[in-house]
Amino acid sequence: MQTDNDLKSLVRERYSAIAEQSATQNASSCCGATSSCCGDEVYSIMADDYSQLKGYVPDADLGLGCGLPTAFAQIKEGDTVIDLGSGAGNDCFVARSIVGEKGKVIGIDFTEKMIEKARVNADKLGYNNVEFRQGDIEKMPVAGNTADVVVSNCVLNLVPNKPAVFKEIFRVLKPGAHFSISDIVLEGQLPEKWKAVAELYSGCVSGAIQQSDYLNHIQGAGFSKITIQKEKLITIPEEILKNYLSEKEIIEYKSGNVAIKSITVYAEKPAACCEPGSGCC
Repeated sequence: MQTDNDLKSLVRERYSAIAEQSATQNASSCCGATSSCCGDEVYSIMADDYSQLKGYVPDADLGLGCGLPTAFAQIKEGDTVIDLGSGAGNDCFVARSIVGEKGKVIGIDFTEKMIEKARVNADKLGYNNVEFRQGDIEKMPVAGNTADVVVSNCVLNLVPNKPAVFKEIFRVLKPGAHFSISDIVLEGQLPEKWKAVAELYSGCVSGAIQQSDYLNHIQGAGFSKITIQKEKLITIPEEILKNYLSEKEIIEYKSGNVAIKSITVYAEKPAACCEPGSGCC
C-alpha cells in the first residue's frame, strides 16, 4: 500500500523526467514519462489544443493538460491569478496575456525541474509580473486572500489529499473570487489492478476519483455556485489497454459502466465569508 509521501515521490520523479521532454514526446505515452509504457504509436488522449489562445508559448506547452481552464476562468485585466501545478508555465503565460502589466500571475509546482524550466521561459519573454514558486499545493507558499482567480490543469488528480487542496484554494482566494479547474474524474470503478500501476497514476488515470466525490470536496471546502463548464469523455485506446489488461479484462472494461472524464469546474468563494468552521459565515 503506497503512502501519500510515496505517491508524491512518484509524481515528482515522473514529472522531473517530463520536464526534460517536448510536448511531442510527452504525447507519445499515456504516462508522459520516458518509458514507452504505451507502445510506439503517438496518442494524445487528454490534452486540448492551446495554440489558438492569446499568450500561448509553445516552449511552455508540454502537452500534459486535460482541458483549457484559462479559457473558462473569466480572468480580467489587473487580476492576480494562481496556477496550481504550473509546469513549464503554459497556463501562466496565457493568463498573463489577459491580466496585462497591472496584473500578476503566480505559478506553483513542487517539481524543481519544472520550476527551472518555467523561469527560463519567463526570462525569455521578459515578464516581470509572472513568478514561479516551488511548493506543495496542499500547503501553498501564498498568503491568504491573495488571488482573484485560481486555475489548474489536470493536476489535482495527482494529489493524494484532494480535500486539503480545495481548502487551500479557498484560503488563498479573495472573498468573492473564483476558480476554474480542469481535471480527470470517474464514473464507475476502474479495474482494481490499475490502482497499483505507477504509470497510470502519474498519467492521471488511477489517481482520479468519482465525480460526485470531487464535487462534494469542493462544496465541503466552502465554495458556492459550483458549475461544470465543460465535460468530455476520455477514451483509452486499446493499444494502451493491452499493457495492463488481458483480452478478457478489456472486454469486461469496455462493456462495463466506467467513464473516465475530463471536466472543467468553476466555483466561487462567498463574498462575505471567512474560513469554514470559524463561525462567521
